Amino acid sequence: MSASIHLQPSGAPRKFEVTCSSCSLRELCLPGELCAEDLARVENLVYARRRVKRGDALFTAGGEFGAVYSVRSGFFKTSVLDNDGREQVTGFFMGGELLGLEGISGRYHASATALEDSEVCVLPYALIEQLSREVPALQRQLHAVLAREIARDHGVMLLLGSMRAEERLATFLLNLSRRFVRRGYSPTEFQLRMTREEIGSYLGLKLETVSRLFSAFQKDGLIEVQQKHVHIRDIGGLERVLAARH
Repeated sequence: MSASIHLQPSGAPRKFEVTCSSCSLRELCLPGELCAEDLARVENLVYARRRVKRGDALFTAGGEFGAVYSVRSGFFKTSVLDNDGREQVTGFFMGGELLGLEGISGRYHASATALEDSEVCVLPYALIEQLSREVPALQRQLHAVLAREIARDHGVMLLLGSMRAEERLATFLLNLSRRFVRRGYSPTEFQLRMTREEIGSYLGLKLETVSRLFSAFQKDGLIEVQQKHVHIRDIGGLERVLAARH
């Protein structure tokens, strides 16, 4: 979703030329496939556009919930601290995806940190609730987004609970590939914005295991890796890694 209001240094709001209706990420975001009439009303949802520098937090675990954030550009990770104070990565988010939905209960459950200089659109949840009552299509879209989040969480549980290490990494790379395709990018070449350690935290694997698997996949001709640049050379091969368990 693209922002429609920006606060100038003087504090006066200014309309952006780019709005939700012309945003290239619209179909991936909350407006989805709303008709023109409904979309015109929903564009008032966007309160502001916020820039977040690499390493900075968009919100923190335990913070009071007030808004949902749509990633306009950049990349984020969400994470929590375990009982020993160690970070556990719970997700990665890119353009068009929504951050903070789990906070609807009152407080954010995880912290969201920018993995590169990023920009988000701020959607106050009070406005979402109000407009959802007035625009039934928006309410249906919100329910669909929430359902996707639930499915994603269940997918992560399955990933960590029943898959072998190589299956976890193959699933992770294939998932990234599909998400990049939806945004009009190459399905086989992309930059990893997260570290190997963060990937391991998300997949429930040790750093050494992640590094070993990347090397093994490269040796087998499935991928080619140069630092953070990944070239998937054999998507079918990665899919066969998963098929081997059946």
